[in-house]
Amino acid sequence: MISPARTQLAVLGHPIAHSKSPAIHRAAYAVLGLDWSYEAADVAGDGLADYLASRGAGWRGLSLTMPLKRDILPLLASRDGLVDVVGGANTVLLTDDGPRGFNTDVQGVVSSFAGVGVESLDYVHLLGAGATAASVLVAVAGMGASRVLVSARSPEAAEYLVGMGAALGVTVVVRAWGVRDGSLVAPDAIVSTVPGGQNDLVFAEPIRQHSVLFDVAYDPWPSELAKAWRDARGTVISGIDLLINQAVGQIRIFLTGDQHESLPDESAVVAAMRAAVWND
Repeated sequence: MISPARTQLAVLGHPIAHSKSPAIHRAAYAVLGLDWSYEAADVAGDGLADYLASRGAGWRGLSLTMPLKRDILPLLASRDGLVDVVGGANTVLLTDDGPRGFNTDVQGVVSSFAGVGVESLDYVHLLGAGATAASVLVAVAGMGASRVLVSARSPEAAEYLVGMGAALGVTVVVRAWGVRDGSLVAPDAIVSTVPGGQNDLVFAEPIRQHSVLFDVAYDPWPSELAKAWRDARGTVISGIDLLINQAVGQIRIFLTGDQHESLPDESAVVAAMRAAVWND
């Protein structure tokens, strides 16, 4: 159960001062007429257990950034099935029965693609191999992807995605950063999960015109990759879209315990969240 008296929330990470989550969550709760607080707390992995244990009866939930998405797993009383598939939880609902873990990143990716009219994918080029890459892999598998090429600066760190892909029915091929796909087939989408400013890859104009670019980084924005896509008049999805879409799932969970139950007047809530991002 979720007590109505639970009105305090926070996003945790290290560092966290740059986070836009407080602005977008507060905007959403204002539209929903909820007198809830949402703060940013600088918490590293070694302090997570103590922080969680110190939350009082007024606490409703937490949003988590990496590496806390994995560090939280042994501290959960229960978890949504998607958490085990992805290997991380970005949302914690604090209930009378203990902390429950959820993952809204996967649905956030799917909703972000839907925002530009992309409902299905077959071949995807994934840049980076961290926790966000795992969520992207699960998301594109659900959208029908049969093949994913992973470019990683440390290919050995990406090998776990091969096994994850096999379990999802997706063929995952890992290549060193900058090594191209020898088939020369243009992917349906290129998804960059590396931090802003750290992507030095260059793509030919025909690929930029054909493949949808989803750059999950949003600071700085537009990224150099996004600028290159726009120069070619290609389709670009911003990390801001993922930030908002995964946050919508979190707010649904904090309100009802179900990330698939739409919010009251959700379109107005999302509009306020978008305005808050650019005004923050």
